[in-house]
Amino acid sequence: MKTRSIMDEQTSAEQKKHILVVDDSKDMRVLMEQLLEKAGYRVVFAEDGQTSLTQAKRYHPDLILMDLSLPDIDGWEAVGHLRKMSEFRTTPIIAVTAHVAPFDEERAMAVGCTAHIGKPFDTRVLLQEVARLLTGRSIVHGT
Repeated sequence: MKTRSIMDEQTSAEQKKHILVVDDSKDMRVLMEQLLEKAGYRVVFAEDGQTSLTQAKRYHPDLILMDLSLPDIDGWEAVGHLRKMSEFRTTPIIAVTAHVAPFDEERAMAVGCTAHIGKPFDTRVLLQEVARLLTGRSIVHGT
């Protein structure tokens, strides 16, 4: 016997955290979608920095996963634009990038990223960091 009502299902869907994935690689977007949806998150995408700004304004994500090497506006600049908007000043932004030198991590934090994860990444580490930041224990840098 099914005991969940349609209202329960709608409430459950509304309670899922919304994540914006910004990456120009279709393969990476597909991987992120599978990984994050399986973990119970709602996912939206952007293929470049300019679209990330539009999608962020449209969906007001709880967290953003940002590649830093993007066409159009790169991730470094997109993070800077987001941090200037009041509604995104405290939104956790994780740089998920091939820029893995120590100065790249420092620069990512300086422009406003909350965390930095190098590609290729361990999916468990990514999910742990996402979960940690969505619990509200994050510190936003560069703001």
